[in-house]
Amino acid sequence: MVSLESILILILYIFTQKFRKKILSAFERASLHLEAINQSDFNQFAKSAFSKGKVKEFHQQLNHLSENLQQQKSRYDQHVFLVYQLIEQLDTPILIFNQKQQLIFGNTEFQQLFGQPWQMLRHASPHLLGLEIIEKEWRLNDPIKGRISQQQWQIRQSEFIDNGETHQLLVFVNIESALRKSQLNAWQQIIRVLGHEIRNSLTPVSSLAESLSAKTRNGREKQALEVITERCQHLQDFVERYASLSKKLQLSCQWLSCRELTVRITRLFENIDLQVESTVDNLWIDGPFFEQVLINLIKNAMEADATQVILAIKRSKQNSVISIIDNGHGFANLENLFIPLYTTKQQGQGIGLSFCRNIIEQHGGVIELSNNKDQGVQVTIQIPFPFPDRG
Repeated sequence: MVSLESILILILYIFTQKFRKKILSAFERASLHLEAINQSDFNQFAKSAFSKGKVKEFHQQLNHLSENLQQQKSRYDQHVFLVYQLIEQLDTPILIFNQKQQLIFGNTEFQQLFGQPWQMLRHASPHLLGLEIIEKEWRLNDPIKGRISQQQWQIRQSEFIDNGETHQLLVFVNIESALRKSQLNAWQQIIRVLGHEIRNSLTPVSSLAESLSAKTRNGREKQALEVITERCQHLQDFVERYASLSKKLQLSCQWLSCRELTVRITRLFENIDLQVESTVDNLWIDGPFFEQVLINLIKNAMEADATQVILAIKRSKQNSVISIIDNGHGFANLENLFIPLYTTKQQGQGIGLSFCRNIIEQHGGVIELSNNKDQGVQVTIQIPFPFPDRG
């Protein structure tokens, strides 16, 4: 009997140890499964050590939980992907910094602001990009290397959480562009009203002057009426020119030989020392409109008593850079040059530079003017290439 009891106790002990080990294994598998869930790894599934019972049911519930979380994560990833795709399509620079204040994403417009793709500055700090936080507001230091223009930017900030980390989303709004658009709308309205009133007045005056001129035989009166008719036509043309300042142009861009362009320009200005320096074969432009821009700028240099003009064409990254440098007397005030009706010339009408900027911006480019250190003015035009491998 003692031996039988000993054998039973031993069997019970062995069974108990195996059962205990099986229970511990079940908890270890469940613990690993929960740890995987905690690490957002929803592809790990714990296999139950029991074929039935509460432990089996518990593991099944864990597996269902992983499947549900995996589906939710997939939907979330799709939403994040769509958000990033949307950001990529927006026409204003957008940056995203992670919790470590490292750049992890920027859209295509990032290059327009910083001069190179965001991938070249991946993991850069805000300080390296010229950004700083003052009283919880992001600001852009000036100047920044690589920027194509010294525009005024307002930064709008928001936060979002991705993969458990807080991210900073920075949206750059070009205030100068918004202000200019508002200013342009105001000028358009003024020009429309003035143009309408002037046309209504000029038409009967011009018609009456022509009629009287045909009837009179007095030479002096005839000459006076012809002057009136001529001035009416001049005012009519004047109004038409202003009305066309802000119109959307129908550009027809194509690859144009820089040599052909500069040869035509040089022939038009044989009475000035015009030097051409070009390292680019072709420009993606509307030839007639762009040629008119160069003509206007070179004429401005001549009217500023310039004796020499340098026309330089080169390539910088994905832009064509056209510089017109003269040795004239320069500008006393650079702030109002692009405002319609503003002019520093006695016989000027304030149209030329506004017309030039309108054409350049409709090419997708920018135009900037600055006084040289010694004397004269430098006009810099940047026009983007449509393809990175041409030009």
